[in-house]
Formats: sequence, structure tokens, C-alpha cells
Amino acid sequence: MSYAYQQIAEEIEAQIMRGDLLPGDQLPGEAELASKFGVTRSTLREGLRQLESGGFVHRPSPRRLEVTVPQADQLSTRAARAMSLMNVTFRELWEVTMVTEPLAARLASVQGTEDEISQLQQTHSALVSAEGQMERTIDLDEQFHTQIADMGRNRVLGLAREPVVLLLFRGFSQIAPFAPKFYKRQIEAHSNVLGALRDRDADRAEKWTRMHIDDFWRGAQIAGLEDAFALAQRSVTP
Repeated sequence: MSYAYQQIAEEIEAQIMRGDLLPGDQLPGEAELASKFGVTRSTLREGLRQLESGGFVHRPSPRRLEVTVPQADQLSTRAARAMSLMNVTFRELWEVTMVTEPLAARLASVQGTEDEISQLQQTHSALVSAEGQMERTIDLDEQFHTQIADMGRNRVLGLAREPVVLLLFRGFSQIAPFAPKFYKRQIEAHSNVLGALRDRDADRAEKWTRMHIDDFWRGAQIAGLEDAFALAQRSVTP
């Protein structure tokens, strides 16, 4: 059963997705919207709060509400939560990641700039320094792969892959205790991917990325997580 405020949020979101409402358009005032939906203003405000938290509207001023474009991280978090509620497994995530991440590396080897590669080197250096620190490693691993995806300049791939890897890579906290060498193997893989990108070697970048994701899968198998449910929450150091 959907509550009235959820129905309001869903209807306005649908109008935005259809293009009936465009970024920058101002929504009617609360009194007009409440009358239109046949609800109290408190119910309406709850629906509008949902839209704000989802990034579909924002307030440039307290009395003005405008349509906006959700940021990629808001969409990714939302999709990751949906996948988590569906009880998607590590196996399902790995199957998709074996396609998206090698493709992202291939595109990055062609499209990435020297400055972006230098920034990726900084992220990798931070990962090396964080060896053994689980939370820090997870954050830097996500950052490393997201930077590569951004370098490829394919927004469709970026939006498609982000919620998947968000769930998959956070499984590191469950895998690491069963695979003591996992930190070093991750560092080695990232180093080789970085080297391939620096050399503009698309085949090698794709190959090492595939090996890296496959190695993650072997860790999941060792930990017995193949068909375990992936959770959208932040990892917890054991």
C-alpha cells in the first residue's frame, strides 16, 4: 500500500521523467498542489521532502521549489538500495561487473587525459598507504574505479555501473578476513591497470581489470559468499 505522500512524490517524479516538467521549472505553491492532489499541506510537504531527498527538486529560496537533475551519486544510492531490497547476490553483481569494469578501463585508456591519470595515481598511492585499513581501502577502491569510469566519458556506463560496484566492492569487508593477501593482490591489480592506462594500452587495461574482478570473485568463493545477499549499507570492520 502506498501512502498519499508517496503517491504525490511518484506522480511529480513521473512528470519530470516524461519531460512534462523540465529542470528549472518552478512547481506551483503548496496550497495549489495540496488542492490539486486533495491532501493536507503536511502530507504534501512529506511528498516534496521525498522528491528533494531524491534530487528531483531543490529550493533556491525557502518559498520557491524548482525541478532539478538528480546527481549521479543520488541515483546510484537509490538504485543500490533497490537492488539490496531485491536481495541481489554477489554472483549477480559479479556477472555484470565483469562486463562494465573492463569496458570502463578500455574507454579510459583512449579518453583519459594526462591530468586524470595523474589523479588516478594519487588515489592508487593513497590505497597503497591504506593497506590493512578496511574502511579506507573500500572507499579508495570505489574512488579508483569511479575515476576510471569518469575518464571514459560515457554517462550511460557510469550510471549503469555505479550502483552495481557500490554493492559488490563493499563485500570486501566480508572477504578480507578469509583472504589475508587480498590487500596486496588488489594493490597489484590497480598498479597494472594504472600502468596500462598510462601506456594507452586498451587491451592490457581491459585484461587486468577483468583479472582484478575475477580475483574478487575468487575471494567471494573462498568466503562462501557466492549467493549471499549484498547489502547497501556501509561496511563494518570485523
